[in-house]
Amino acid sequence: MTLPEGTPETNSAAAAAPGEPTRKPVAEAGSPGSPVFDELTRQRTKEIISRYPQPRSALLPLLHLVQSVQGHVSQDGIRYCAEALELSTAEVAAVVTFYTMYKRSPCGQHLVSVCTNTLCAALGGDAIYQRLSERLGVGHEGTAGEPGTTGSITLEHAECLAACDLGPVVQVNYEYFDNQTTESATELVEALQRGEKPHPTRGAPLTDFRTAELELAGFYGDLEQSVEGPSAAEETLRGVHLAAEYGWAAPPLPAEPPTLPPLPEKK
Repeated sequence: MTLPEGTPETNSAAAAAPGEPTRKPVAEAGSPGSPVFDELTRQRTKEIISRYPQPRSALLPLLHLVQSVQGHVSQDGIRYCAEALELSTAEVAAVVTFYTMYKRSPCGQHLVSVCTNTLCAALGGDAIYQRLSERLGVGHEGTAGEPGTTGSITLEHAECLAACDLGPVVQVNYEYFDNQTTESATELVEALQRGEKPHPTRGAPLTDFRTAELELAGFYGDLEQSVEGPSAAEETLRGVHLAAEYGWAAPPLPAEPPTLPPLPEKK
């Protein structure tokens, strides 16, 4: 849920998960102290770093934490991560600009991703993206409405959302809406603009972009609710059902591993 100031409810100091341990502040001498990031964020930063034997390994979840606060990864966010992990800003920026999940401009309350890869495009994904782009008046990674406010939407086309058997596919904050049409996708976006949160075809109940980012960083207000809902659709399970119906099974593994050809001699 997004509060009026545009920060997710789960980022407020009073909304830390019930079982979340008490941690010492990170804002000690020599630690990152950007005023953009509050004490709770710095505490969570320290917990993320503690999960890994090498601090630099915490960069990806730490960037998601930054996005949960800012709605994107700003230059302040890059500096914050660099200082926390003792990296250069160039090293952090290289990661931010490599992965498309890290956004460089502020996102709306919801991130709507339309798959336009080959199969989804052939089934109508291109038409869906075009319709939504016209409806929202924005292009790729454009935001309709004031970023972070209720009903604001950032639109993007995605190269693959790993659901080819359910195309065309649209995601909202990385939750799936399968078998979409231009009409159903338009209805979905209009509901989001009204402040509604339609239930995804499968997966957890819909939240907002910043709360989804906080969960990707490893912090859940209600873990059971976050993972409830079916994870597989009937189309995905059809092969399993046919195999059971007809008694099909994969051949057993051989008793002995096959003999491999010898390696060529080095010249």
